[in-house]
Amino acid sequence: MYVFTPEDLADRAGTKYLGVLAAAKFARFVNDFPRDRSLDEKKLTTQALESLVSGALNFRLVRRRRHET
Repeated sequence: MYVFTPEDLADRAGTKYLGVLAAAKFARFVNDFPRDRSLDEKKLTTQALESLVSGALNFRLVRRRRHET
């Protein structure tokens, strides 16, 4: 089992918090796709963290729009 340290995430994403947010968003995105449940796969969060640390996951920040009332 591989352990992802906060330093691993910070190296790729800038901060450890941004790394965790990007990996979680990617895991939720991948969860929407159908997959074969019969295969013994890694968990989606593990796959997302591996993708982020290896550099395969590219992301960009999008500023939130303000809601006008």
